[in-house]
Amino acid sequence: QVQLVESGGGMVQPGGSLKLSCAASAPAFGTYAMGWFRQAPGKERESVAEIDWSGGSFYYEDSVRGRFTISRDNAKNTVYLEMNRLKAEDTAVYYCAGDSRGLWRPVVYEFWGRGTQVTVTS
Repeated sequence: QVQLVESGGGMVQPGGSLKLSCAASAPAFGTYAMGWFRQAPGKERESVAEIDWSGGSFYYEDSVRGRFTISRDNAKNTVYLEMNRLKAEDTAVYYCAGDSRGLWRPVVYEFWGRGTQVTVTS
């Protein structure tokens, strides 16, 4: 059974930084597409950043491009989201997602973590 566990969320002032981690218990993690999604109160969940199995292809949502960086360490079964120059509108629950089917940016990811809260406030 694949489990994804997020960590690194918290409260930060505007302009600050956080680095989220997602640890995966998945034997074939190195073949998974991975993504970070977020959901703010009253809003739909949206893709923030996605990365292919090799770490060579990336997707970023327009509002985070240039501020957020997704990366992965397949030896540690971990994917990261480094978030810089955070804004109040980045406040949301951030979810890690994984997919084992060899798809790039699957419409629906197979596996999900429980999420970690990120709050940007002064």
